[in-house]
This record gives sequence, C-alpha cells and structure tokens, in this order.
Amino acid sequence: MPSIHDAAARGYSARAETYRSGRPDYPAEVAGWLRDVIGLAPGRVVVDLGAGTGKFLPWLRGTGARTIAVEPVAAMRDKLAADNPDIECLAGTAEAIPLPPASADAVICAQSFHWFANAAALAEIRRVLAPGGMLGLIWNARDESVDWVARLSAITDAHQGDAPRYKSGAWRSLFPAEGFAAVGEAHFRHAHIGPADQVVLDRTLSTSFIAALPPAGQEAVAARVRALIASTPALAGEETAFPYETAAFAFRKTD
Repeated sequence: MPSIHDAAARGYSARAETYRSGRPDYPAEVAGWLRDVIGLAPGRVVVDLGAGTGKFLPWLRGTGARTIAVEPVAAMRDKLAADNPDIECLAGTAEAIPLPPASADAVICAQSFHWFANAAALAEIRRVLAPGGMLGLIWNARDESVDWVARLSAITDAHQGDAPRYKSGAWRSLFPAEGFAAVGEAHFRHAHIGPADQVVLDRTLSTSFIAALPPAGQEAVAARVRALIASTPALAGEETAFPYETAAFAFRKTD
C-alpha cells in the first residue's frame, strides 16, 4: 500500500477518539448538494475516500446510495467499522483504491483530499468512477475572521511543518485535470456547538500534526488553548459555537 504522510499516520492513529469528538459535523445543506449536484440516490454506489472515523457517513447513508468506506489508518478504520457495522470498510489509499474499474458512481473526499492531492490519486479516482461519475470534495474550514479563531489558528499553525492542509490551496493546482470537468462549488455557513473543551480543545488536539507531537509538545499546546479559552469571553459559557465555512467542490468524469 502506498505510504501516507507521517503526520496523518501517527497523529490519526494516536487521536482517533479525539478526532471523532472534536471534529464538527456538516451543515444541513450538504444533503441537497449530495442529491442535486453529486447525484446520489438509491441504486447508486459512492466511495467515501479517506473516510477517517466515519464523520461523513451519516450524510452518505441518508442518500440511500450503497456506501463503501476506504481508509488507510487502522485506528481510524477500526473506529469506523465498530460504529458503522452496516458499511463496507476497506483498507486502501487514494493511490490504490481496492475496487474494480468503473465501479462507483461517485467518490467523496470529506476533509481528506489535501492529503493525497496528486496526479496518481486523481488517476486512481478516475479509474474507479463510472463514465459520468462525480468527484466531490468537501471541507469544514474554520472562520478565521473571528478574532479568537484566528488566535487559535496561530497556536496550531506554528506546528504544521510540511503537513498538507486545505487552507493552503495547494490542492487546487491539480485542476483543471484531464478526464474531469468542473461542475461548480458551494459554500455554507456552519458552527460546531458544544463545550469549549470539546469543540475548541479536542478539535485542536485532533489536528494531525498536533496529535503527532510528543506528549510534552501536545500538553504545551493544550495549555495554550486552555489559556485562550479562559481569557476569551465568547468561550465562557456552557456551550461554544465554533464558526466554520463548509466548502464543497464537484467534478464530473468526462470519459
């Protein structure tokens, strides 16, 4: 199996449970995007590529399509399989998807495409898509126009190293791509609501390159985040609303 980035391999192996609790869900508009743009419906087959712990699976299950999850990190895959026994869950990477050619009507990458944004992965996605099949990319991006969110990002960004991220925009360099036509993009406002320790602290600790730090490094980051929470009036209540913008991109296989 092709290798995956060290930050993903180590960080997600160590923090699979924190990932599940600290990461936001998706806004209600995603259901319409999957139905009307991606074309998911009963009788269709969709691959959740880089499925992680299965945060996006409820949205795919809701379309009635047959869903196949593909995830390379064993700890994440085990969590997904335990929580979703009805979903076929396969070990694989974007460069080696364990499915036959033209076997999927859609491939969805939720919070994952930046990890494997390369020509080999795109060629493999194209291989497993049926003619006219859809590639959907979707991310929850934190709204850094909010002051405390920007300050939180400054804490985490100092540790990112060479880990690929959605917000760098590097993934966009693959497009336009041979065999794919852009269908369009959509943006939705969203918020993750819950106790600050969950939606702010756990979210930070679930970040791949933070989770991959040595224990002392993780605790140092956690201490700074706790200090941010304690000094920010907007985070003082029993519930915090962490603001996000959900960005969704669709491409159609043209041959």
